[in-house]
Amino acid sequence: MTADESPLAYRLITGPDDRSFCERISTALADGYVLHGGPALTYNGTSVICAQAVILPQAVASSDAAVATAVDDLDAELEFDGEGIA
Repeated sequence: MTADESPLAYRLITGPDDRSFCERISTALADGYVLHGGPALTYNGTSVICAQAVILPQAVASSDAAVATAVDDLDAELEFDGEGIA
């Protein structure tokens, strides 16, 4: 990642079930990511392939806050005259 790029809020790390994959997950955790759900495993006929989602908690929190604010703004502008289809 270059200095101009901000870290992604969500990453899906994939690869063979080996030390290199675990090192990549460990590096992401050291960089502030947290695990998101459990790992997924599949077999490609020769080896086990892993996938693990990781997220940056602060990025998700700011995104959630933005959505909550937008919903609050929508609710504030709605006028309901008591009639409508139920």
